[in-house]
Amino acid sequence: MCKNNIETTTAIQLQFEKRGNLLPVIVQESSSMQILMLGYINQEAFNITLKKGLATFWSTSRKELWTKGETSGDYLSIDNILTDCDQDAVIYQVTLKGNGSCHTKNEQGVHRKSCFYRKLSTSNDKLINTDK
Repeated sequence: MCKNNIETTTAIQLQFEKRGNLLPVIVQESSSMQILMLGYINQEAFNITLKKGLATFWSTSRKELWTKGETSGDYLSIDNILTDCDQDAVIYQVTLKGNGSCHTKNEQGVHRKSCFYRKLSTSNDKLINTDK
């Protein structure tokens, strides 16, 4: 397929084959625009996401499909799906249906809203917890 066609078409033509049949997915909360997590999808996970309206991923560690929230109850309801110009990366804009998207828990024992809960202090090259 011509690269220009990918960049101008209105057809969804995600380029799974470019990256070993997996595409990165940035998950962003629709209301706050906060980045919640990064996951990966294959064609099947994408199809299930469209069918259920819930973010479904391919687990690179467990080598299996998973719909976020099936274990924790913290579902991610799809509001919008965006793709980049090359159709080889995706953004899921979501509404949280639960406490958060991260599998880790904060000091109160609640799943963190975002997996990106630490920032690098450039003054001492240490990570600072921003989820307090």
